Amino acid sequence: MEISHIEHIGIAVKNLEQGIKFYEEVLGLQCYAIEEVKDQKVKTAFFKLGQTKIELLESTSPEGPIGKFIEKKGEGIHHIAYAVKDINASLNEAASKGVQLIDKTSRKGAEGLDIGFLHPKNTMGVLTEFCEDNNQ
Repeated sequence: MEISHIEHIGIAVKNLEQGIKFYEEVLGLQCYAIEEVKDQKVKTAFFKLGQTKIELLESTSPEGPIGKFIEKKGEGIHHIAYAVKDINASLNEAASKGVQLIDKTSRKGAEGLDIGFLHPKNTMGVLTEFCEDNNQ
């Protein structure tokens, strides 16, 4: 597998507007995109910091993965995403090494990226995402 960089860090927030305000007014970053990913029941806001992005995630439903995460653990880091060259090959390689996958094949995520998650039980408790940008 070929990982080029940390694509983004996903942070679960209760209120996207308040999160954006903090990142813009306190940290001086600029939100460049807000997007709803309906099938994941989440609304996202993105900030770019060098080659890495910060993704704020607000649940649009208490039954969505972010809603459940916040209910169980509160706000905070939800996942770390790595940019990979071939997402399905990367998922297959992780599985061949005994890693439990949440996604056996890639699916569409925010910003049109192909994404796939590794189960945190096999990644030292960190929800790990692979991302491939086929839009370039």
